[in-house]
Amino acid sequence: MNFVTRRNAPAFLALFSGPFLWIAIFMIVPYAVMISVSFWTRQFPLFVPDFQFGNYAQLFLDPQYAAVILRTLKIAAIVTVISSILAYPVAYMLAFTIKSEALSNLVYMLVIVPLWVSYLLRAYTWKIILGTNGALNSLLMSVGIINEPLSVFLYNQTAMVITLVYIFIPFMIMPLYAVLKNIPKSLVEASEDLGVGPFQTFVRVILPLSMGGLVAGMTLTFCLSFGDFVAPVLVGGPDGTMVANLLQSQFGAALNWPLGSALATLVLLLVLVVLQVSSRFDRAGQLDLR
Repeated sequence: MNFVTRRNAPAFLALFSGPFLWIAIFMIVPYAVMISVSFWTRQFPLFVPDFQFGNYAQLFLDPQYAAVILRTLKIAAIVTVISSILAYPVAYMLAFTIKSEALSNLVYMLVIVPLWVSYLLRAYTWKIILGTNGALNSLLMSVGIINEPLSVFLYNQTAMVITLVYIFIPFMIMPLYAVLKNIPKSLVEASEDLGVGPFQTFVRVILPLSMGGLVAGMTLTFCLSFGDFVAPVLVGGPDGTMVANLLQSQFGAALNWPLGSALATLVLLLVLVVLQVSSRFDRAGQLDLR
């Protein structure tokens, strides 16, 4: 046994050393540098290596940073909830309602095709739609609802939510559809044979079995929305600044890398907490099904 282990050791090292070095160089080392820089002191235009918690204290004591973080959490949560409400019926329709395999594949392709288009172009499209001379104002004026273009549709948090939902809803539909598609049809048929109605079948059979996909989609949507910085710039306006925009300004115009690193570390911790919570929900759902 030891001979086999020693004999396979070079092959094992050759197989896993590449991925490990990749992770170490491009993930572990950058994170370690970011966390270490977050304790440095800024002495413009340089940064002095140090070990102090002033940058973190500034994030918690300065109300503008707390306001941006809370705003980002709120917008990401709203986008996640709306995406879930819109995505579940679409995924359910693809998995159960559409009987034609060709039609189901066509609708699914229509869902994921926007992912092949430039992210910036998809976000800019909504700026054109919601703008003063955009399609929405033109439609309302053509039907006589308004007499002149309105500027309330753009440069606010509502416009950000609409844009982010449109951009990230495929990431909610894909895991949901994958899970719903793999639910054995025999379970649904057995529920119907026992005299259970469609609604009760959905609540007692389909919804619990699809919780894994729902949790995965919500986690993806929340994390992607939380880290977005393009939509706030294009459609957000002055009250739409999010954490990613703040990070960009700290590492760019403000040239305050220690504070930016502290903020990035805080964002990383928040994302890890979200991932941990979603993992617990997923495990709890699996235990309930057993």
